[in-house]
Amino acid sequence: MKITIATRESRLALWQAEHVKALLEALGHTVHLLGMTTKGDQILDRSLSKVGGKGLFVKELEVALEEGRADIAVHSLKDVPMDLPPGFVLACVMEREDPRDAWVSPVCGGLAGLPPDAVVGTSSLRRLVLLREALDRLGRQDVRIEPLRGNLDTRLRKLDEGQYHAIVLAAAGLKRLGLAGRIRHVFEPVESLPAAGQGALGIEVRAGRDDLMAALAPLIHMPTWLRVAAERTVSRAMGGSCSMPLAAYAQWDGEAASTGASASLWLDAAWGDPEGASPMVRVRDQAQVESLEQAEALGRQVADALKSAGAQPPKPEG
Repeated sequence: MKITIATRESRLALWQAEHVKALLEALGHTVHLLGMTTKGDQILDRSLSKVGGKGLFVKELEVALEEGRADIAVHSLKDVPMDLPPGFVLACVMEREDPRDAWVSPVCGGLAGLPPDAVVGTSSLRRLVLLREALDRLGRQDVRIEPLRGNLDTRLRKLDEGQYHAIVLAAAGLKRLGLAGRIRHVFEPVESLPAAGQGALGIEVRAGRDDLMAALAPLIHMPTWLRVAAERTVSRAMGGSCSMPLAAYAQWDGEAASTGASASLWLDAAWGDPEGASPMVRVRDQAQVESLEQAEALGRQVADALKSAGAQPPKPEG
């Protein structure tokens, strides 16, 4: 087939698109890239939660699919809204890269080493509430957590210019761009629970494109898809907004991570109050999972438990 990939033009997005391009070309397809700038790339002076959420990174790509200028769109799955617009489907989820958060700093190897009145940068409400919880445990109320927007290279430049003492990024992006050497510490999930879908790539197509679904089928990694389906269902059930400080992370128990065999899928979720008025809510549950429907059922179960424990979905605006 001849396949055109719609992609953002950041270095990381282009790496992801080139990665998919190489895999499809190895299967005999002819592949071209259509680079685009999205509103999420253009609006850098306000937090995502205040300007429309992470869907701003995918809307223009979906328009290209709708108009026939592109056939598929490659996304970082944590940037993809929990509910796709009518007429679009997630055709493929690929094998996950490192899903953890990474600490990047020229001055210290972790939270405990921050100097007095330090500034830590993050664009994520999830990371903000998790960092604040960890800093409170250390008695470090002097540390400020400030917004950090821009693509990965822009964020690193702002750090190197001295605007921040440290920043927290997804380990996957740094590793994909050969920047793992910038990582001073990788947070284990028990320290900083990842976002739903973090580290996984998803491929979006127009509904009804059975030819593309067949072409993309060899790229599917079902153990990853089942994990992120459970995670994303928690987020969808909680309101599906990036203005919500929510973490959700699923891990296989046993050999299912490599074989895809039926096994227990453990799902952890955490919700924090961005105003700090109530304590962090954490839930953990597991189920036997071998289908997307079972993964989603586990996600709904965990979301219900979060709500029962006091987690609050975001209030509608207006």
